[in-house]
Amino acid sequence: MGKKWLLIATTAMGLESVAARELKDLGYEDLKVENGKITFPGGPADICRCNLWLRTADRLRLQVGAFKAITFDSLFEQTKALPWADLLPANALFPVTGKSHKSTLHSVPDCQAIVKKAIVESLKAHYHQDWFQEDGPMFKIQVAVEKDWVTLSIDTSGDGLHRRGYRRLHNLAPLKETLASAMILLSRWTPDRPFVDPFCGSGTLPIEAAMIGQNIAPGFNRTFVSESWPLIEKEYWERAREEAEDLAKYDQPLTILGSDIDHKMVELSEHNSIEAGFSGLITFKQMQVADFTTKEANGCMIGNPPYGERMGDEQQIKTICQDLGSLYKNYKSWSFYFISSFEQFESFFGRPASKKRKLYNGRIRTDYFQYFGKKQAD
Repeated sequence: MGKKWLLIATTAMGLESVAARELKDLGYEDLKVENGKITFPGGPADICRCNLWLRTADRLRLQVGAFKAITFDSLFEQTKALPWADLLPANALFPVTGKSHKSTLHSVPDCQAIVKKAIVESLKAHYHQDWFQEDGPMFKIQVAVEKDWVTLSIDTSGDGLHRRGYRRLHNLAPLKETLASAMILLSRWTPDRPFVDPFCGSGTLPIEAAMIGQNIAPGFNRTFVSESWPLIEKEYWERAREEAEDLAKYDQPLTILGSDIDHKMVELSEHNSIEAGFSGLITFKQMQVADFTTKEANGCMIGNPPYGERMGDEQQIKTICQDLGSLYKNYKSWSFYFISSFEQFESFFGRPASKKRKLYNGRIRTDYFQYFGKKQAD
């Protein structure tokens, strides 16, 4: 069976159940879902697969240990007792970051320093050396203290998993790729249905939809920090990438439209779409919401309309909500999904949402308004 560890997929608040469903679809069971994280058993092959495939998780961590500690002595001794040398080579570069919430050990800098010192002592005993160069592969260690419970873990991802590698250019308030994917997965959109984003910005929603529609692993075009770790053999990464290549459906036809009132955003979306490898597959056009028309049935419109964070925008937001409500009335077989922090969204849309879900767009608390269409027979 090989090595088994505890892995932690971290998520933004509100996305835990979406990421848990992704893990189940990848074949993982025995999931423990908590606020902002899902813990599950896995080995080296699973670190590779989950980093490549998870669309809605922020990053994947390897748990080294967890214990209760209310004194710095206890934190030091229990950290030192963990099998660090099983994971870290003698030349490992291992910075320690930390966070503490509602805990006796509330000084994060002290926790970080003590954990670092304890790991060094543990490695000294194993490698029989007094000095560590730290010029080898990166192992970012985190000490997280929550209600006196300490979790020590190592980041396996490197850059956050939202960094797919295609969005080198973006607009001022971009939707995170992980949240965009979650919005699409929550809509239960399928690749045989039309997909429209009327506020495409830098193209994140249409590009994520294309990746989901063609079953392309979101991490396929990027690297991960754990690729340099001696404890994960290269063949695990090769196998995971081969699996991703085999499962991709590059010939799956898709009808995806991204539009925006700003022609600069349309150009930006087109650029990012080409970077993602979807040249010609996604249509982008300059258009305002009210001008949308279609002959297609059973479509899915998903968007991130402007929120009116600046003064003077409120009338524009109200108008957009009314325009969206009119489209919903006219296209009864279409389903509409919008994320917004505008509290009067439903009243200006003209009806309450079929379903509403609280999500966070960065630090902004938003609602995900879901309006279900009446499916039309083909």
